[in-house]
Amino acid sequence: MKKSLKITIFLLVLSLTLSMVAVPSISNAEEKPELRGVWVASVVNIDYPSKATMDVESLKSEAIKILDNAKAMRMNAVFLQVRPASDALYKSKYFPWSKYLTGIQGLAPADGFDPLSFWVEEAHKRGMELHAWINPYRITKKTAAEPAQELATLYPFNPAVLHPEWVVKYMDDLYYDPGIPEVRQLVIDGVLEIVEGYNVDGIHFDDYFYPAKGFNDAASYKKYGSAYKSIDDWRRENVNILIKDLSKAINDTGKPVSFGVSPFGIWANSSSSPLGSDTKGNQSYFSQYADTRKWVKEGWLDYIAPQIYWNIGYSIADYSKIVGWWEDVVDGTKVDLYIGQAAYKAGNSNPMSPWYGVAEIEKQLKLNEESPEVKGSIFFSYKSFANNPALSAAVKAIHEQQDGVVAETPVTVARPWGNTRTSLAQYYIAGASDPAKPLYINGKLIEKRSSQGFFGVLVNLTNGANAFTFSQEGTFATRVIFKDSAAP
Repeated sequence: MKKSLKITIFLLVLSLTLSMVAVPSISNAEEKPELRGVWVASVVNIDYPSKATMDVESLKSEAIKILDNAKAMRMNAVFLQVRPASDALYKSKYFPWSKYLTGIQGLAPADGFDPLSFWVEEAHKRGMELHAWINPYRITKKTAAEPAQELATLYPFNPAVLHPEWVVKYMDDLYYDPGIPEVRQLVIDGVLEIVEGYNVDGIHFDDYFYPAKGFNDAASYKKYGSAYKSIDDWRRENVNILIKDLSKAINDTGKPVSFGVSPFGIWANSSSSPLGSDTKGNQSYFSQYADTRKWVKEGWLDYIAPQIYWNIGYSIADYSKIVGWWEDVVDGTKVDLYIGQAAYKAGNSNPMSPWYGVAEIEKQLKLNEESPEVKGSIFFSYKSFANNPALSAAVKAIHEQQDGVVAETPVTVARPWGNTRTSLAQYYIAGASDPAKPLYINGKLIEKRSSQGFFGVLVNLTNGANAFTFSQEGTFATRVIFKDSAAP
């Protein structure tokens, strides 16, 4: 056999052999799991700690309770606010210990306790991510019971006290001036000490950049902004520089730490920009000078988590429209889209409110699930779940359904079988539940049930849609009863 024929036969056999080998494609690669996060706010003791204390065991037990409850709801990420206001919930060489932690700014916890280190360790034990949440520019946060904040009230070695020329007072609070290069470097240095010193999974900014248009930064604009056409363009570029430089600094560490921002939900209205959304609300591009759309398009972020804190159908800012706008923004980029959910609005006591009960959150999560671009949710904040067992049960049920977990005895509503209309002022709703577990209607405990778990409740109706959500540890059912005006 000639040599050339042998080569031809060899190549043919090789080709047939390779065609029979299953080569994995990118489309079959395992996708990153949906992010299910919850914000844990430390500012003014919203979530953690519930009150300032030197009791280390109390600080530990509160952290464990939050993590255990989040895990029970099948959450997989916690966003812990570790720098609420030019202070720290960790051992920092730049910022003093937070007054929200121990009661006095600069006072360290007892026994060398480091809350961030503890949270990271405990979160990872539960298979959860821990993201360090930072407010880059806020120095103070006044409460109604406090006087206007001044530098004299801060720890003597707070960076704001050491560099009063970096500070601008706006309303009753103090802020670092984003236009000063040394301020931006302070923010970056403060982030890097977390990334390099703790095994965190992410660095997270929320929506606090410039506080408002009336920010008095004329001096720094005069010094640094001469090349810009307007102070607005200069302010936006200051924040752009911070985000871009911080993104590079985090990447340069080589650590697998994600960087993301949770901006105000509206970038710009279509009436202000042809690229804006079909909304009529406040605009982060013009108010906070946060060009979040640019950050996504430039790839400076790993994820964007807009705070879409409005209901579906809201005329000024429709949840579904804004989600659609952000879907278009991230499309074609490598930036993940998470949605900031208004858990704090759920359970409104007004039956006319779209946030009555937990039906609105349920609808929003179902809408998110239908989107190929939405990769998860972050809920504000943990306290909303702690104060609303029905919300916890509803979110847990949705997560369990997504994970294919089937409840042994799901709560069911037999009357009415589906959503209905009536002209009556009251309606009798009946169904079945697990008798061994508490049952809630719109967050309120149903106290009377049969020994088999059957229930019946007489509910009052107002004109229009009335939503009733029955929830029970992992399962829920919702009925909407639309009341027409009574017939003459």
